[in-house]
Amino acid sequence: MRLIFMGTPDFSVPVLEALAGAGHDIAAVYCQPPRPAGRGKKPRPSPVQARAEAMGLTVRHPERLRDPEDQKAFADLGADVAVVVAYGLLLPEPILRAPALGCLNIHASLLPRWRGAAPIHRAILSGDAETGICIMQMEAGLDTGPVLLREATPIGAEETTADLHDRLSAMGAALIVQALDRLPDLTPELQAETGVTYAAKIDKAEARIDWTRPAAEVDRQIRGLSPFPGAWCDIAGERVKLLRSRVAGGQGAPGRVLDGFTIACGTGAVTVLDAQRQGKRPMSADEFLRGTALPGTLA
Repeated sequence: MRLIFMGTPDFSVPVLEALAGAGHDIAAVYCQPPRPAGRGKKPRPSPVQARAEAMGLTVRHPERLRDPEDQKAFADLGADVAVVVAYGLLLPEPILRAPALGCLNIHASLLPRWRGAAPIHRAILSGDAETGICIMQMEAGLDTGPVLLREATPIGAEETTADLHDRLSAMGAALIVQALDRLPDLTPELQAETGVTYAAKIDKAEARIDWTRPAAEVDRQIRGLSPFPGAWCDIAGERVKLLRSRVAGGQGAPGRVLDGFTIACGTGAVTVLDAQRQGKRPMSADEFLRGTALPGTLA
């Protein structure tokens, strides 16, 4: 098929590679414009732009898609389908209508649960037992379109957002290839009107750990915000990110260090498995403790 691919971050790259590997004709790749990054704040191309250019594909990165000239340029590509995954812009109606068979979105949740910006984070933060990928026919509403294919996967007891991100990216790449192969035979399934939840964008204000909360909630906060923005606590006056954990036995005053890197919560305790000091690389708990003595209580 003749495709337009629309995506921006790392999550989208395996999808682009899978579509090219399946033999589809990728007429153009759309992504967000380069953004200032690094110490010099020089414009840096997105992961999708960098990979697409390395593959020899045509790349476009308009600031928005509401300009009639941009919409005409999109329509003039004559695509059968546009495949959209973590693109970062809402698509106006002329863009949605331009491909002969519409626009298909790869969404990292089991719709209608977790529509919106941060479905992977929210699934872990909320303690969901499973999540998955939906291939959705796009319409004007936010992730409201009918679902063509879906695949569920359990969320591991120690899985972080980074872990789940990579698994779902690979799942989405495989599922969109299946969907395109079977597109004429797929029956769109309207989303249920019940069970709708919205995955609000993660706010950095959610990242500070409150040790008075139950251990299960603190554990989900650590795993759900890893690696970004990173749940954190104060250790001897330094902000330290906690990146991986598990629920542990033990009781004590909230924030009390029980043993090693096991910390008492409001009920129960968590064992920190990976942590990161400011300006340093992530490290295992054992490595962290070799260089840092924990105080009796964490704030």
